[in-house]
Amino acid sequence: MMQERSAGIVLFREDSGKKLFLLLHYPSGHWDFVKGRIEKGEQEKEAAIREAREETGITDVEFIDGFEEKIHYTYQYDGKQVKKEVIFFLGKTKTSNVTISDEHLDHVWLEYDLAYSKTTYQNAKSLLQKSKALVFAS
Repeated sequence: MMQERSAGIVLFREDSGKKLFLLLHYPSGHWDFVKGRIEKGEQEKEAAIREAREETGITDVEFIDGFEEKIHYTYQYDGKQVKKEVIFFLGKTKTSNVTISDEHLDHVWLEYDLAYSKTTYQNAKSLLQKSKALVFAS
């Protein structure tokens, strides 16, 4: 079985006292957070920042201490099973304008309850739940 490691960010910003979370619409149809493969020689947070820049154009990510969550899943690629680990960090940005890459169909900034409803997979919902206390304390 092939193995793959990625890094991502549960990214949020403040707007008029509201906390808004960024979700990306992936071509497979699901809504999820910024994430991508860790390149050779890259640290996990470096990969997460690079992926945020490449996928959204956002460059001003401030990591929130106390949040580092790993998720695991498997998927099929080219007839082979891939075991994937993704490490997620929590990040805050002041940037509201998003320029999505050609890897995505759309994006949306949503308040917590709407973001929770819109995320497709349970592991993304769990990440959002785990981030809640830190986001609303900041």
